[in-house]
Amino acid sequence: MGFQAACCFVLLLCTGGSLSKPTLRKERVVHPDPQLSDQLHEDNQSFQYDHEAFLGKEEAKTFDQLTPEESKEKLGSEEQESVLECCSMTKYHLRKIVDRIDDNKDGYVTTEELKNWIKRVQKRYIFENVAKVWRDYDVNKDNKISWEEYKQATYGYYLENPEEFQDATDQHSFKKMLPRDERRFKTADLDGDSTATREEFTAFLHPEEFEHMKDIVILETLEDIDKNEDGFVDQDEYIADMFAHEEGGPEPDWVITEREQFSDFRDINKDGKMDKEEIRHWILPQDYDHAQAEARHLVYESDVDKDQKLTKEEILENWNMFVGSQATNYGEDLTKNHDEL
Repeated sequence: MGFQAACCFVLLLCTGGSLSKPTLRKERVVHPDPQLSDQLHEDNQSFQYDHEAFLGKEEAKTFDQLTPEESKEKLGSEEQESVLECCSMTKYHLRKIVDRIDDNKDGYVTTEELKNWIKRVQKRYIFENVAKVWRDYDVNKDNKISWEEYKQATYGYYLENPEEFQDATDQHSFKKMLPRDERRFKTADLDGDSTATREEFTAFLHPEEFEHMKDIVILETLEDIDKNEDGFVDQDEYIADMFAHEEGGPEPDWVITEREQFSDFRDINKDGKMDKEEIRHWILPQDYDHAQAEARHLVYESDVDKDQKLTKEEILENWNMFVGSQATNYGEDLTKNHDEL
C-alpha cells in the first residue's frame, strides 16, 4: 500500500435509520509525513484517493464501477454528457468539471486551482453527508440531535436485542462502539447540553475537520491499532493494520518499505513504538496540506509537457487517474495504461 497507507482522509460514520446496527469500522485520518509527500502513488488505493479528491466520494463510486471502456467514453465524449449522481445533487459532465476547476478561464488548470477544487469537493462532501443523515437522527424535528436520538437510531437494535451480541469479541464490537461514540459526542457537544447543533454534529461525524476534536481522532486511532492495549503502537501493530500476513509467506516489498518508514519517520524517539504524540505527527502533521499534496501529485502525473499546468487534453489523457481506474487490489501496480485498454 506504500504512500497511500498514509494518504487517506477520513469519511466517518455515515449510518442512519431507526434501530440500525452501528458501524463496526471507522476509517481514520492519515496524512503522509511532509518528508514523504513527493513520493508517487503506485497502488489501487491511491487511484481511489485521486478519484475521491477530484470528483467527491459519491461520484467516484459511480465511475469506479464502470469498465475502462465505459469510463473513458464518458470522459472523452464531446456530444454525450457524462452523468454523475452525487446523492441528490446536480449531474455533472466531466468536461464541465474541468472547466469549473479553471477559475481564471485561461484554458489551463494549475496546481493552485486543483488544490482549491479538492478543498471545495471535501467541504461539499461533508455538508452533503451531514445533510443526508440529519433527518434520520433529528426525530423530533427540533433542528438538533440529542444523544438519545442518535443512540436510539444507531444502537437501538443492539440495545433491544443484546443477546445477539454476547459473543462479540472484536475491538469494534457494538458493545465497545456505543461508549466510544458517546465519548465522541460529548466532546463535540461544546455547550454540554447533550444535544448537537448542526455544527456540533458535523464535528461528531467529521472530527478531523475541527481542532477541538483532534485528540479524539488520535485516541481512536490508537485504540484501533493497539491490539495488545499497552497504550502504544509498535511496528507489528502498525503493519497489521494494513496487511494480513499469510503464515510462512513473504512480505511484499511495499510492506518492507512501510517498516522502514515506521522506523525512519513514525517512531520519532526511536523506542520501537508510537505514543500519542507520534501518532499525532503521523495522522495530523502540522503544516501539511493534503489538498496541496494531492494537487501536486495529479499535476506531476499528468503534465506531459512539464509546464507546471494542465490542459484539458492532458487531464483527459490521464483519465484513469482522475476518474475511471479499474485497478487491482491495493498493493499491486496497475498493469495497463489507458492506451492498452
